Amino acid sequence: MTVQSAFPIGAAPDKVAFHRTELGVILSLYGQMVAAGEWRDYGISSLRDVAIFSVFRRTAEYPLYRIEKRPKLRGKQGQYAVIGMDGQILKRGADLRQVLRVLERKLIRAID
Repeated sequence: MTVQSAFPIGAAPDKVAFHRTELGVILSLYGQMVAAGEWRDYGISSLRDVAIFSVFRRTAEYPLYRIEKRPKLRGKQGQYAVIGMDGQILKRGADLRQVLRVLERKLIRAID
């Protein structure tokens, strides 16, 4: 009996996607930000080289932040990145929780 893989040996999958554990971490932060009234909507894109979780303040706007996963950068700069609305990379690294900390700081505000 032979077992065939969904992908030939040495071939890369057609699309990059977030794993369930990665989505759990991202959606946990998303829930906190929705509860704080900062974020309202999100979108997920799975492309050939990158998976993107986009965060919106309103549905019809450009994304406030993009959380990107680029597995090809795993050994170099880290496969996760948080990118601002202007295209500036706010944080990049190999650990998703550490990279998302740049957005958690947005929850901390001084109380008047």
